[in-house]
Amino acid sequence: MLRVGPNVEIADDELVERFVRAAGPGGQNVNKVATAVELRFDIAGSPSLPEAVRARLLAKRDRRMTGEGVLVINAQRFRTQERNRDDARARLVAFVEGGLHAPIPRIATRPTRASKVRRLEAKRERSTIKQGRTRRDWD
Repeated sequence: MLRVGPNVEIADDELVERFVRAAGPGGQNVNKVATAVELRFDIAGSPSLPEAVRARLLAKRDRRMTGEGVLVINAQRFRTQERNRDDARARLVAFVEGGLHAPIPRIATRPTRASKVRRLEAKRERSTIKQGRTRRDWD
């Protein structure tokens, strides 16, 4: 079980892990051992996520999300398989935690009368400064 929040847990059988060869430095070990982890989690079909959280996560525009609602996380930061696996799971938890809290709706406000006056005064000042830069001896 992967604990995400106070009342959200993801079962291990919902996670699909695939170990592949990592790119980058690694010495003699790099061509023999598959240390990078590709973690897949089906957000659209997960029974452990509440409906509101699922909708928020699917609405996110993330390049790691496929068109079918599967989140794909590639972890190859470390040289051991176990550390990359822990890193991928931690990134999954961080992603799902981002969808646990509903965003606070923005309340539209209007500018005050004083701020409108200040804005217009600043525009007038800029206008007079720029008018002073022009040459008037064309005639």
